[in-house]
Amino acid sequence: MTTLPTTSTGPAIAAPGKYLTFTLGQESYGVPVMAVREIIRLCPITPVATMPPHVRGVINLRGKVIPLIDLRLRFGLPAAEEHDRTCIVVTQVASAAGGTRPYGVIVDGVEEVAHFTAADIEPPPDFGGAVDARFITGMAKAASGVKVLVDLDLISAAETAALEMPSADKPPTVS
Repeated sequence: MTTLPTTSTGPAIAAPGKYLTFTLGQESYGVPVMAVREIIRLCPITPVATMPPHVRGVINLRGKVIPLIDLRLRFGLPAAEEHDRTCIVVTQVASAAGGTRPYGVIVDGVEEVAHFTAADIEPPPDFGGAVDARFITGMAKAASGVKVLVDLDLISAAETAALEMPSADKPPTVS
């Protein structure tokens, strides 16, 4: 993801540049276009056991298995019926092993590629701890409204950390 370095005053904020904007419900979001590999129609999804509801499973994209999350559910929005604009945005996110790896997110619809300058982007607002805003890197002002800029690297890292944490629901392993 393209973000400015973290400062002593808070988390990194989104850098100026081109962003792919998309919708989840009535809200608009954006991710740096350089992180996007492609946009595809919904395709058959293979569920994976014991995953949280927002982890829809995996897809086979030209022989490559790609994890897939429903970004709407990940952000705590209500589930929605899939329609002809629902699609998968295949991105590249940072890998724990170094480098990058493919990561798919289901969105309600793609809007456009927009260019945001430094003057267009403000840091995430202080919600006073009432809202989980750790994945928000900035708020971009556009003619059509405010776009919430998100960091898919942080979302992916949080997924990995959550899956690696021991859970009371998991049976103990026997050696």
